[in-house]
Amino acid sequence: MMKYFFSLLLIILFFTISCNRSKNIQEVSEITDTLKINSTTIVSTLGETLIPSAKKAVLEWKEYHNVDEFIIKYYNISTTEALDYAEELSDLVKIMKDTIRVDKLKDKSVVARINVLHNEALRLNDMSTISTISNEEIKQEVANIVEIYSALNSKINTIYKAEELQNSLEIDTETPIELIEEPSIHQEFKSDNLYKKSRKRLVKPAKSSEITKE
Repeated sequence: MMKYFFSLLLIILFFTISCNRSKNIQEVSEITDTLKINSTTIVSTLGETLIPSAKKAVLEWKEYHNVDEFIIKYYNISTTEALDYAEELSDLVKIMKDTIRVDKLKDKSVVARINVLHNEALRLNDMSTISTISNEEIKQEVANIVEIYSALNSKINTIYKAEELQNSLEIDTETPIELIEEPSIHQEFKSDNLYKKSRKRLVKPAKSSEITKE
């Protein structure tokens, strides 16, 4: 009789453990699904890359390459990751800004684009301190960053295209040829609006329910 009792007890115990395990698996699955929903993926079209002559010119500018390699992440990233990486991105852009190793790229138009890129990276980093920030605001800021970076590469390309043209024409002059960039919708962009906006940093609001901009 005791033998049957213990057998029945073991069956009940096994059944209880199995039910609890299934419940735990379901709860974990639900949590994972929630995280996926809250970590909206940002997919952006790949921006402009450097032409061969420009790539050769920046070959030794390691700080540029560090930013270039890092910012690739932002072309396909979740909103959560975008905020997680924001501080590192702003640090890398700051170092790049302070170490322009190519004299030709110390041009004020190149420096201006790098400054805007740095300000926008800082702005994204500020967003990580605001609990009420929305996914749409993060996505828009990431779009701004990759767009500005593309505009930076476009300007660098323009400088070296002009140099190539001058060399091909064998013009003997001290005045270099300057190509006029054909402004795309994105470059015309926001070039003024973004520059003004990027000078305004987000600040953590006094109340968690409000977002205040300077």
